[in-house]
Amino acid sequence: MHFESITSAQNPKIRNLLLLQEKSKARKEQGLFVVEGRRELEHCIEAGFDIHTVFVCPEVASSLYGDAASSLRAEAPKSPIDLPGQIGPRRTAGLLGTSATPACGSANVIEVPLALYEKIAVRGSTEGIVAEVRVKERRLGELELPDNPLIVVLESVEKPGNLGAVLRSADAAGADAVIVCDPLTDLWNPNLIRASIGAVFTVPTIAAPSAEVIPWLKTRGIRILTAQLQDSEWYYETPMTGPTALVMGTESTGLTQAWRIAADAHIRIPMLGRLDSLNVSVSAAILLFEAVRQRHA
Repeated sequence: MHFESITSAQNPKIRNLLLLQEKSKARKEQGLFVVEGRRELEHCIEAGFDIHTVFVCPEVASSLYGDAASSLRAEAPKSPIDLPGQIGPRRTAGLLGTSATPACGSANVIEVPLALYEKIAVRGSTEGIVAEVRVKERRLGELELPDNPLIVVLESVEKPGNLGAVLRSADAAGADAVIVCDPLTDLWNPNLIRASIGAVFTVPTIAAPSAEVIPWLKTRGIRILTAQLQDSEWYYETPMTGPTALVMGTESTGLTQAWRIAADAHIRIPMLGRLDSLNVSVSAAILLFEAVRQRHA
């Protein structure tokens, strides 16, 4: 690890961090994305991602993890980067758990004061840690599935918050993968990562075109269930105990015709009010836990 301290918001490394938070183009060009918070970063490291740079605020992190820092300091001789009041490389790895050591091996560790941390952290409760992480592309052909998979497929999802909420439900329901077809947001959007509270790392999440995903599901014998209002049956009357892909589109336009034609069954959720649609994350949760109910009946 390389350690340094930065106090100015005009420092090029701080400005680049803010650029990565805001611009998808910058994330793609640099192959980096931003993870904020200890819990999210732990899930990221456990999923095999490599850390490029860690920004640590001593005023926040020391107050929360003082015991962890003290134990680390006792295990190793004091050095300029492990003095009281500082969060050096040893303590940074300790704050993120033992799995962080290899992932942070070549990382830059940058200490920032509270005033600067408040400029780079979107949330107030992120444990004093923000990191730049190297993108690790995950491809459809590399996805490993169990014998009886449960998959969520989202077509043309636009709002990162919705996708993050779907990922949380997928994690809670034990889904084996989330496939995002023709996405209108990139998978490394900080808002998506925050909304998923790290589920984008705990659930295999892959972006691929619909034209590739449909035959991939068919050749593996995974039953395609499309959520739609027209020509459909109640979701709770549709078998989901076998290999299943729950497919949902956007709230505004729904699914494209390609998915409707490819479907093995069309399913719908009862709508008893005056509106005719639910938020896609709510629909995903309902359908996922119906699959859980059937599989554990």
